[in-house]
Amino acid sequence: MGKKILVATGGGDCPGLNAVIRGIVKRASQEPGWEVWGCIESFNGLLKDQIDIRRLTDNDVAGIHVMGGTIIKTTNRGGPFHFPVRQADGSWVMEDRSDLMKKRFDELGFDAIINIGGDGSQRISLGLAQKGFNVVGVPKTIDNDLSSTDFTFGFQTAVEIATEAFDKLVTTASSHSRIFIMEVMGRDAGWIALNTAIAGGAEVCIIPEIPYDPRIIAEKIATRYHGDYGFCNIVIAEGAKALDGKVTGVAPTAAGDRHIKLGGVGEKLKAELEALGIEHDIRVTVLGHLQRGGTPIAYDRVLATEFGVRAVELIKEEKYGNMVVYNHPKISYVSLEKALEEPNFVKPPTSDLVRTARGVGISFGDNPVVR
Repeated sequence: MGKKILVATGGGDCPGLNAVIRGIVKRASQEPGWEVWGCIESFNGLLKDQIDIRRLTDNDVAGIHVMGGTIIKTTNRGGPFHFPVRQADGSWVMEDRSDLMKKRFDELGFDAIINIGGDGSQRISLGLAQKGFNVVGVPKTIDNDLSSTDFTFGFQTAVEIATEAFDKLVTTASSHSRIFIMEVMGRDAGWIALNTAIAGGAEVCIIPEIPYDPRIIAEKIATRYHGDYGFCNIVIAEGAKALDGKVTGVAPTAAGDRHIKLGGVGEKLKAELEALGIEHDIRVTVLGHLQRGGTPIAYDRVLATEFGVRAVELIKEEKYGNMVVYNHPKISYVSLEKALEEPNFVKPPTSDLVRTARGVGISFGDNPVVR
């Protein structure tokens, strides 16, 4: 008997989403009578007043594995349990439309959902599973902050993009005897910053998991200069915090968006260093959404395809309420509850990568003797 699968991509886009969609469609096409449909803009395709879903065939996904983004679009606002609805007076209220989604899901004859997304999206997966949907989750995030899987696709491509950018800053910093601060994404996890710092040969790496003291960073900078000549390159994660523990960002303004908009910590660090008397020229580069777009590297295409194929196989085996994971060397699965037990943050001082970074002289803006 055939199955009708609904696929959604939620949260921020990242390289590899299309490779997952392709893997799902190609694997499902080998099962007689199976259909795959894309829910446009995450679950909005079933939540909006006008249903917006699209049949996905082998022809539709041909060659999309090399493309960034997602052909079925995405959003990080709202969701079935907090859908933004505009009122007559122009204000917005959050509405639970999960019952409406279930009604439409059943009426359209769907059997299962594959929800591709990060922590927030998989929490929606869990809520849908508890409401009676047959759900399989696929982990996606450039932040690599889901603990049940060794890696999430998109992360390695983001690190590659950040490292390539950092390499270019190293040469211009040297030419002008400047200090360069490069701000990267990652939210509350320092994986992108840490990997970029090691790969790019940074002198300083500031991550959310290790509160920084600008005075210690200034001391590190001093070792990089002899008179007027020298240079220093710093990687800082957008969620980095000084000793006061405060992140840098602004409150969300868009309806249905509940995430603080991180950003500006690079400029904040620049101001702190100048206030400490650093006279060398300091420049800040913010990579921003460059890390989310573009062609996925081979590693992420392979991992994403593996995830897509395994997700379909879990549906065939009727192992719902689970999320596909990569635990080297196997592609396996864990329950959605297990997947969301704890985030995957850098864990100093036991982290091997932190130890490696310190071993090559990278400063985290802290005093490792007392940490």
